[in-house]
Amino acid sequence: MPLDLEYYLVLSALLFTIGVIGVLIRRNAIIIFMCIELMLNAANLAFVAISRSLGQVEGQLFVFFVMAVAAAEVAIGLAIIVSVFKHRETINVDEVNSLKG
Repeated sequence: MPLDLEYYLVLSALLFTIGVIGVLIRRNAIIIFMCIELMLNAANLAFVAISRSLGQVEGQLFVFFVMAVAAAEVAIGLAIIVSVFKHRETINVDEVNSLKG
């Protein structure tokens, strides 16, 4: 028995809300990146669920491009975090107020 579209959209909204709360509350840069990835995956779940219910492929193709952008974002973001940690010895976003030397 397949699940209805509403279940997938509610799960997607729940995951997106958890990600937003994590971005707003947490101060650790790595956890903030994880919450951003959670929000991107929640949007991907909604795209796939809607495209599946409509019987079209465009939503799934859009998810492919979102995942490619997310992978690039993680690679660049983690490189910035490692660089900031090397210079400041902290990844707390409140303590890192500028990126200049």
